[in-house]
Amino acid sequence: MAGGLTHFNSAGDAHMVDVGKKAETHRIATAQGEIRMLPDTLRIIEDGTNKKGDVLGVARIAAIMAAKKTSDLIPLCHPLPLTKVSVDFHIDRQKSTVRCMVTCETYGKTGIEMEALTAVNVGLLTIYDMCKAVDKGMVMNDIRLLEKIGGKSGHWLSESGDAASATPLI
Repeated sequence: MAGGLTHFNSAGDAHMVDVGKKAETHRIATAQGEIRMLPDTLRIIEDGTNKKGDVLGVARIAAIMAAKKTSDLIPLCHPLPLTKVSVDFHIDRQKSTVRCMVTCETYGKTGIEMEALTAVNVGLLTIYDMCKAVDKGMVMNDIRLLEKIGGKSGHWLSESGDAASATPLI
């Protein structure tokens, strides 16, 4: 087993890991990603003139819904009872980007990282979908886990330490 991965049974087939005997613990994960666009596209988002409506409002709801449905989207991912999902957007006019940051919490027996990462991806995809009529060249990048707290592995913080210093703008 490479790196201690446990999603394979004794026959080498993929399977859902048995977490039945693990203790429930408070788990928190924060992830982020960004979408780069033309300055005019960013302006449309900021001034609320997108013909499809409130881009960031819809993206926030989509991200929350995605976090709640992660186990339906990611094979072998356990369904988790989420206790909190927060979604924040940060606009950087100089880079012409919108950063999406999601924090998910649960009291569960496994993970929470996949929920935060899935929510970021869907939030960014929703921004793309709502703005693609004016800017098909948008680029999503730097999607990553920033921080994970709880569970058997304890506390993990990305080397950049972004989660600890992040402040939402919107």
